[in-house]
Amino acid sequence: MLNGLVISDAGPIFSLAVISRLDILDSLFENVVIPKAVWDEITVLKSVPHYTYIESYFRNKVRNITGPNNLHFVMDYGESEALLLYKELDANFLLIDDKKARDIAENLGIQCVGTLGVLSAAKSKDLIPELKPIFEIFLAQKRYYSLNILNSVLRKHGEKEINDSFI
Repeated sequence: MLNGLVISDAGPIFSLAVISRLDILDSLFENVVIPKAVWDEITVLKSVPHYTYIESYFRNKVRNITGPNNLHFVMDYGESEALLLYKELDANFLLIDDKKARDIAENLGIQCVGTLGVLSAAKSKDLIPELKPIFEIFLAQKRYYSLNILNSVLRKHGEKEINDSFI
């Protein structure tokens, strides 16, 4: 089960905001923190859906990295700062969905979890009744998750799969 300190990238924040469930992070982790670069990403456009919800949730969870960011040439700035902040704060998890950035982080020995892992853990703890309606919202809102992976998580929890005609 998840616990401890989690550092988040922007992608999972937007996905959880789409379903108005950033609170799941507080239920699964002792502390949630984002680097300044992620704050900049999630607050740059005040007109994005769920802006007020995202801004109010993360307002007091922003931290600056203390050293130089030498990783921004291999991943975006938010992802690289999240990885560096994970190391600086000796975090327990990096919440990240981007495959390339996650592969790099895992190769550096970082414990990663994605949005689907968080939702799977939330389902296991009965924090959410069903995953399928959430996954359908993700697909309808153009949150990019593989249908095969979504269905794999649904099977794990004994839920009906999403068929190809939904897309």
